[in-house]
Amino acid sequence: MHKRTHTFVAVDEAGRKLGELTVTAVSKGHDKAICWARERFGADLLWAIEDCRHLSARLELDLLDAGERVVRVPPKMMAEQRRTARTRGKSDPIDALAVARAALREPDLPVASHEGASRELKLLVDRREDLVGERTRMMNRLRWHLHRIAPGDPAADPAPKALAIAKTRRRLVQWLADLDDDQDGVDARLARDILADIDRISPVISDLEREIGGLVRIQAPQLLELPGCGELTAAKIVGETAGVDRFATEAKYAMHAGVAPIPVWSGRTKGRVRHNKSGNRQLNAALHRIALTQIRLGGLGKAYYDKRLAAGDTSTEAIRALKRRLARVVFNTLQNNPSSTAATELADAA
Repeated sequence: MHKRTHTFVAVDEAGRKLGELTVTAVSKGHDKAICWARERFGADLLWAIEDCRHLSARLELDLLDAGERVVRVPPKMMAEQRRTARTRGKSDPIDALAVARAALREPDLPVASHEGASRELKLLVDRREDLVGERTRMMNRLRWHLHRIAPGDPAADPAPKALAIAKTRRRLVQWLADLDDDQDGVDARLARDILADIDRISPVISDLEREIGGLVRIQAPQLLELPGCGELTAAKIVGETAGVDRFATEAKYAMHAGVAPIPVWSGRTKGRVRHNKSGNRQLNAALHRIALTQIRLGGLGKAYYDKRLAAGDTSTEAIRALKRRLARVVFNTLQNNPSSTAATELADAA
Protein backbone atom coordinates (compact mmCIF):
# COMPACT_ATOMS: atom_id res chain seq x y z
CA MET A 1 0.00 0.00 0.00
CA HIS A 2 1.47 3.31 -1.13
CA LYS A 3 0.38 6.91 -1.51
CA ARG A 4 -0.03 6.51 -5.28
CA THR A 5 -1.03 2.85 -5.82
CA HIS A 6 -2.88 0.07 -4.03
CA THR A 7 -2.32 -3.62 -4.79
CA PHE A 8 -5.07 -6.20 -4.21
CA VAL A 9 -4.67 -9.97 -4.01
CA ALA A 10 -7.59 -12.41 -3.91
CA VAL A 11 -7.27 -15.71 -2.02
CA ASP A 12 -9.53 -18.69 -1.35
CA GLU A 13 -10.37 -20.20 2.07
CA ALA A 14 -7.04 -22.05 2.11
CA GLY A 15 -5.02 -18.92 1.36
CA ARG A 16 -4.20 -19.85 -2.24
CA LYS A 17 -3.71 -16.87 -4.52
CA LEU A 18 -6.49 -16.45 -7.09
CA GLY A 19 -5.78 -13.09 -8.66
CA GLU A 20 -3.92 -9.79 -8.40
CA LEU A 21 -4.66 -6.18 -9.34
CA THR A 22 -2.88 -2.84 -8.89
CA VAL A 23 -4.82 0.42 -9.18
CA THR A 24 -4.20 4.09 -8.57
CA ALA A 25 -4.90 5.21 -5.00
CA VAL A 26 -7.93 7.35 -5.90
CA SER A 27 -11.66 6.68 -5.78
CA LYS A 28 -11.74 5.79 -9.47
CA GLY A 29 -9.07 3.16 -8.90
CA HIS A 30 -10.90 1.81 -5.88
CA ASP A 31 -14.10 1.48 -7.94
CA LYS A 32 -12.11 -0.46 -10.53
CA ALA A 33 -10.89 -2.86 -7.83
CA ILE A 34 -14.44 -3.39 -6.54
CA CYS A 35 -15.77 -4.17 -10.03
CA TRP A 36 -12.85 -6.54 -10.69
CA ALA A 37 -13.44 -8.43 -7.45
CA ARG A 38 -17.21 -8.72 -7.91
CA GLU A 39 -16.96 -9.87 -11.53
CA ARG A 40 -14.37 -12.55 -10.78
CA PHE A 41 -15.24 -13.71 -7.28
CA GLY A 42 -18.88 -12.78 -6.61
CA ALA A 43 -20.59 -10.30 -4.33
CA ASP A 44 -19.99 -11.94 -0.94
CA LEU A 45 -16.48 -10.66 -0.29
CA LEU A 46 -14.38 -9.75 2.72
CA TRP A 47 -11.80 -7.00 2.21
CA ALA A 48 -8.76 -7.04 4.51
CA ILE A 49 -6.63 -3.90 4.41
CA GLU A 50 -3.42 -3.06 6.19
CA ASP A 51 -4.30 -0.62 8.97
CA CYS A 52 -2.28 2.42 7.87
CA ARG A 53 -4.60 5.22 8.91
CA HIS A 54 -3.38 7.91 6.49
CA LEU A 55 -2.73 5.62 3.52
CA SER A 56 -5.76 3.39 3.88
CA ALA A 57 -8.41 5.91 5.01
CA ARG A 58 -9.68 6.82 1.52
CA LEU A 59 -9.73 3.19 0.40
CA GLU A 60 -11.59 2.15 3.52
CA LEU A 61 -14.24 4.85 3.07
CA ASP A 62 -14.79 3.95 -0.60
CA LEU A 63 -15.20 0.25 0.23
CA LEU A 64 -17.68 1.01 3.00
CA ASP A 65 -19.63 3.38 0.75
CA ALA A 66 -19.88 0.52 -1.75
CA GLY A 67 -21.41 -1.74 0.90
CA GLU A 68 -18.38 -4.01 1.29
CA ARG A 69 -17.27 -5.76 4.49
CA VAL A 70 -13.86 -4.51 5.61
CA VAL A 71 -11.48 -5.62 8.39
CA ARG A 72 -8.26 -3.97 9.49
CA VAL A 73 -5.02 -5.98 9.68
CA PRO A 74 -2.30 -4.54 11.97
CA PRO A 75 1.01 -4.03 10.10
CA LYS A 76 2.84 -6.18 12.66
CA MET A 77 0.57 -9.14 11.90
CA MET A 78 1.14 -8.70 8.17
CA ALA A 79 4.91 -8.60 8.67
CA GLU A 80 4.84 -11.81 10.72
CA GLN A 81 2.86 -13.58 8.00
CA ARG A 82 5.30 -12.37 5.35
CA ARG A 83 8.28 -13.75 7.29
CA THR A 84 6.75 -17.24 7.41
CA ALA A 85 5.80 -17.30 3.71
CA ARG A 86 7.72 -19.39 1.19
CA THR A 87 8.20 -16.42 -1.16
CA ARG A 88 11.12 -14.31 -0.01
CA GLY A 89 11.59 -10.57 -0.39
CA LYS A 90 9.22 -7.63 -0.09
CA SER A 91 6.91 -6.26 -2.76
CA ASP A 92 3.36 -4.96 -2.98
CA PRO A 93 1.92 -8.34 -4.13
CA ILE A 94 3.80 -10.17 -1.36
CA ASP A 95 2.53 -7.69 1.25
CA ALA A 96 -1.05 -7.89 -0.07
CA LEU A 97 -0.95 -11.70 0.05
CA ALA A 98 0.38 -11.56 3.62
CA VAL A 99 -2.50 -9.26 4.61
CA ALA A 100 -5.06 -11.64 3.10
CA ARG A 101 -3.58 -14.70 4.81
CA ALA A 102 -3.36 -12.89 8.14
CA ALA A 103 -7.07 -12.09 7.87
CA LEU A 104 -7.82 -15.78 7.24
CA ARG A 105 -5.77 -16.82 10.24
CA GLU A 106 -7.31 -14.25 12.62
CA PRO A 107 -11.13 -14.27 12.50
CA ASP A 108 -11.60 -11.57 15.17
CA LEU A 109 -9.88 -8.63 13.48
CA PRO A 110 -11.33 -5.14 14.03
CA VAL A 111 -14.19 -4.41 11.65
CA ALA A 112 -13.98 -1.09 9.82
CA SER A 113 -16.94 1.26 10.03
CA HIS A 114 -17.79 4.88 9.25
CA GLU A 115 -16.32 6.93 12.11
CA GLY A 116 -16.48 10.45 10.78
CA ALA A 117 -16.68 12.05 14.21
CA SER A 118 -13.63 10.30 15.66
CA ARG A 119 -11.66 10.88 12.47
CA GLU A 120 -12.47 14.59 12.60
CA LEU A 121 -11.26 14.78 16.19
CA LYS A 122 -8.06 12.91 15.34
CA LEU A 123 -7.27 15.27 12.48
CA LEU A 124 -7.84 18.32 14.67
CA VAL A 125 -5.77 16.92 17.54
CA ASP A 126 -2.93 15.97 15.17
CA ARG A 127 -3.01 19.43 13.63
CA ARG A 128 -2.84 21.10 17.04
CA GLU A 129 0.07 18.89 18.12
CA ASP A 130 1.95 19.70 14.91
CA LEU A 131 1.52 23.42 15.54
CA VAL A 132 2.48 23.12 19.21
CA GLY A 133 5.62 21.24 18.20
CA GLU A 134 6.50 23.89 15.63
CA ARG A 135 5.89 26.68 18.16
CA THR A 136 8.13 24.93 20.66
CA ARG A 137 10.93 24.74 18.09
CA MET A 138 10.47 28.44 17.36
CA MET A 139 10.65 29.27 21.06
CA ASN A 140 13.90 27.34 21.42
CA ARG A 141 15.45 29.15 18.45
CA LEU A 142 14.23 32.49 19.82
CA ARG A 143 15.85 31.90 23.22
CA TRP A 144 19.19 31.17 21.56
CA HIS A 145 19.00 34.43 19.61
CA LEU A 146 18.10 36.33 22.78
CA HIS A 147 20.99 34.72 24.64
CA ARG A 148 23.46 35.80 21.95
CA ILE A 149 22.06 39.36 22.01
CA ALA A 150 22.27 39.86 25.79
CA PRO A 151 23.71 36.90 27.74
CA GLY A 152 22.86 37.09 31.41
CA ASP A 153 20.16 39.76 30.96
CA PRO A 154 16.92 38.62 32.70
CA ALA A 155 14.89 40.36 29.99
CA ALA A 156 16.52 38.10 27.38
CA ASP A 157 15.87 34.89 29.30
CA PRO A 158 12.10 34.31 29.54
CA ALA A 159 10.84 30.98 30.81
CA PRO A 160 9.88 28.60 27.97
CA LYS A 161 6.23 28.45 29.02
CA ALA A 162 6.08 32.24 29.39
CA LEU A 163 6.62 32.65 25.65
CA ALA A 164 3.19 31.12 25.06
CA ILE A 165 1.70 34.19 26.79
CA ALA A 166 0.95 37.11 24.48
CA LYS A 167 1.91 39.68 27.16
CA THR A 168 5.42 38.21 27.42
CA ARG A 169 5.86 38.30 23.66
CA ARG A 170 4.73 41.94 23.44
CA ARG A 171 7.28 42.85 26.11
CA LEU A 172 10.02 41.12 24.11
CA VAL A 173 8.98 42.90 20.92
CA GLN A 174 9.31 46.25 22.70
CA TRP A 175 12.67 45.24 24.22
CA LEU A 176 14.00 44.24 20.78
CA ALA A 177 12.72 47.48 19.24
CA ASP A 178 14.83 49.48 21.71
CA LEU A 179 18.05 47.69 20.71
CA ASP A 180 20.69 49.12 18.41
CA ASP A 181 20.28 47.24 15.13
CA ASP A 182 23.84 48.06 14.09
CA GLN A 183 25.16 46.32 17.20
CA ASP A 184 22.93 43.25 17.36
CA GLY A 185 22.37 42.84 13.64
CA VAL A 186 20.88 39.63 12.31
CA ASP A 187 20.11 38.11 15.73
CA ALA A 188 17.69 40.89 16.64
CA ARG A 189 16.03 40.84 13.22
CA LEU A 190 15.58 37.06 13.30
CA ALA A 191 14.26 37.23 16.88
CA ARG A 192 11.59 39.72 15.77
CA ASP A 193 10.67 37.49 12.81
CA ILE A 194 10.34 34.43 15.06
CA LEU A 195 8.17 36.35 17.51
CA ALA A 196 5.91 37.33 14.63
CA ASP A 197 5.66 33.67 13.61
CA ILE A 198 4.79 32.66 17.17
CA ASP A 199 2.14 35.39 17.28
CA ARG A 200 0.67 33.99 14.07
CA ILE A 201 0.56 30.36 15.26
CA SER A 202 -0.61 30.87 18.86
CA PRO A 203 -4.16 32.08 18.05
CA VAL A 204 -4.59 29.14 15.67
CA ILE A 205 -3.61 26.74 18.47
CA SER A 206 -6.08 28.42 20.83
CA ASP A 207 -8.87 28.22 18.24
CA LEU A 208 -8.17 24.52 17.69
CA GLU A 209 -8.26 23.86 21.42
CA ARG A 210 -11.65 25.54 21.70
CA GLU A 211 -12.98 23.60 18.69
CA ILE A 212 -11.66 20.31 20.05
CA GLY A 213 -13.13 21.03 23.47
CA GLY A 214 -16.54 21.79 21.98
CA LEU A 215 -16.55 18.60 19.92
CA VAL A 216 -15.44 16.32 22.74
CA ARG A 217 -18.08 17.76 25.08
CA ILE A 218 -20.67 16.67 22.51
CA GLN A 219 -19.18 13.33 21.47
CA ALA A 220 -17.77 11.98 24.74
CA PRO A 221 -18.92 14.04 27.74
CA GLN A 222 -18.76 10.92 29.90
CA LEU A 223 -14.98 10.77 29.45
CA LEU A 224 -14.62 14.26 30.94
CA GLU A 225 -16.16 12.95 34.17
CA LEU A 226 -13.21 10.57 34.57
CA PRO A 227 -10.72 12.14 37.05
CA GLY A 228 -7.55 13.22 35.29
CA CYS A 229 -9.07 13.24 31.80
CA GLY A 230 -9.17 16.72 30.31
CA GLU A 231 -10.61 17.78 26.98
CA LEU A 232 -7.44 17.24 24.95
CA THR A 233 -6.80 13.83 26.50
CA ALA A 234 -10.42 12.80 25.90
CA ALA A 235 -10.16 13.94 22.29
CA LYS A 236 -6.96 11.91 21.88
CA ILE A 237 -8.72 8.82 23.26
CA VAL A 238 -11.75 9.21 20.98
CA GLY A 239 -9.61 9.87 17.90
CA GLU A 240 -7.21 6.97 18.47
CA THR A 241 -9.94 4.52 19.49
CA ALA A 242 -11.77 5.18 16.21
CA GLY A 243 -14.97 3.52 17.38
CA VAL A 244 -15.08 1.42 20.53
CA ASP A 245 -17.61 -0.97 18.97
CA ARG A 246 -14.89 -2.51 16.83
CA PHE A 247 -13.40 -4.10 19.96
CA ALA A 248 -15.22 -7.21 21.12
CA THR A 249 -13.96 -7.04 24.71
CA GLU A 250 -12.16 -4.66 27.01
CA ALA A 251 -9.16 -7.02 26.95
CA LYS A 252 -8.79 -6.50 23.20
CA TYR A 253 -9.08 -2.76 23.72
CA ALA A 254 -6.31 -2.94 26.34
CA MET A 255 -4.14 -4.88 23.90
CA HIS A 256 -4.79 -2.24 21.24
CA ALA A 257 -3.73 0.45 23.70
CA GLY A 258 -0.55 -1.43 24.60
CA VAL A 259 -1.42 -1.75 28.31
CA ALA A 260 -2.23 -5.46 28.42
CA PRO A 261 0.34 -7.24 30.63
CA ILE A 262 2.87 -9.59 29.03
CA PRO A 263 3.76 -12.51 31.33
CA VAL A 264 7.38 -13.17 32.26
CA TRP A 265 7.65 -16.87 33.05
CA SER A 266 11.24 -17.90 33.59
CA GLY A 267 13.21 -18.84 36.70
CA ARG A 268 12.43 -16.59 39.63
CA THR A 269 10.30 -14.18 37.57
CA LYS A 270 7.24 -16.45 37.61
CA GLY A 271 4.01 -14.55 37.95
CA ARG A 272 5.41 -11.15 36.96
CA VAL A 273 4.80 -9.12 33.83
CA ARG A 274 6.89 -6.88 31.63
CA HIS A 275 6.35 -3.73 29.60
CA ASN A 276 4.16 -4.05 26.51
CA LYS A 277 5.87 -2.11 23.71
CA SER A 278 3.20 -2.85 21.09
CA GLY A 279 -0.17 -1.24 20.58
CA ASN A 280 -1.22 2.33 19.89
CA ARG A 281 1.37 4.48 21.63
CA GLN A 282 -0.74 7.64 21.41
CA LEU A 283 -3.60 5.94 23.25
CA ASN A 284 -1.10 4.49 25.71
CA ALA A 285 0.25 7.98 26.40
CA ALA A 286 -3.26 9.31 27.04
CA LEU A 287 -3.91 6.59 29.63
CA HIS A 288 -0.50 7.32 31.18
CA ARG A 289 -1.41 11.00 31.63
CA ILE A 290 -4.67 10.05 33.33
CA ALA A 291 -2.84 7.59 35.62
CA LEU A 292 -0.20 10.11 36.71
CA THR A 293 -2.82 12.80 37.28
CA GLN A 294 -4.93 10.50 39.44
CA ILE A 295 -1.88 9.49 41.48
CA ARG A 296 -0.96 13.15 42.01
CA LEU A 297 -4.47 14.30 42.90
CA GLY A 298 -5.39 11.34 45.10
CA GLY A 299 -8.70 9.52 45.00
CA LEU A 300 -9.47 6.02 43.73
CA GLY A 301 -6.57 5.86 41.28
CA LYS A 302 -4.12 6.76 44.04
CA ALA A 303 -5.70 4.16 46.34
CA TYR A 304 -5.26 1.44 43.72
CA TYR A 305 -1.67 2.54 43.08
CA ASP A 306 -0.87 2.39 46.80
CA LYS A 307 -2.49 -1.04 47.02
CA ARG A 308 -0.22 -2.35 44.27
CA LEU A 309 2.85 -0.89 46.00
CA ALA A 310 1.85 -2.54 49.26
CA ALA A 311 1.53 -5.86 47.40
CA GLY A 312 5.19 -5.65 46.36
CA ASP A 313 5.01 -3.96 42.95
CA THR A 314 7.58 -1.40 41.95
CA SER A 315 6.36 2.08 41.13
CA THR A 316 6.60 1.32 37.39
CA GLU A 317 4.67 -1.93 37.76
CA ALA A 318 1.98 -0.22 39.83
CA ILE A 319 1.52 2.46 37.16
CA ARG A 320 1.22 -0.21 34.47
CA ALA A 321 -1.42 -2.02 36.51
CA LEU A 322 -3.33 1.24 36.98
CA LYS A 323 -3.20 1.92 33.23
CA ARG A 324 -4.61 -1.54 32.56
CA ARG A 325 -7.44 -0.80 34.98
CA LEU A 326 -8.03 2.58 33.35
CA ALA A 327 -8.25 0.94 29.92
CA ARG A 328 -11.20 -1.07 31.24
CA VAL A 329 -12.77 2.06 32.69
CA VAL A 330 -12.34 3.99 29.43
CA PHE A 331 -13.71 1.09 27.36
CA ASN A 332 -16.85 0.80 29.50
CA THR A 333 -17.24 4.58 29.61
CA LEU A 334 -17.11 4.84 25.81
CA GLN A 335 -19.69 2.09 25.59
CA ASN A 336 -21.97 4.09 27.92
CA ASN A 337 -22.29 1.10 30.21
CA PRO A 338 -24.13 2.37 33.32
CA SER A 339 -23.16 -0.67 35.38
CA SER A 340 -19.42 -0.09 34.92
CA THR A 341 -18.68 3.50 35.79
CA ALA A 342 -15.24 4.81 36.60
CA ALA A 343 -16.08 5.05 40.28
CA THR A 344 -17.29 1.47 40.68
CA GLU A 345 -14.38 0.05 38.63
CA LEU A 346 -11.63 1.70 40.65
CA ALA A 347 -13.48 1.36 43.95
CA ASP A 348 -13.72 -2.40 43.49
CA ALA A 349 -10.02 -2.54 42.63
CA ALA A 350 -9.00 -0.48 45.64
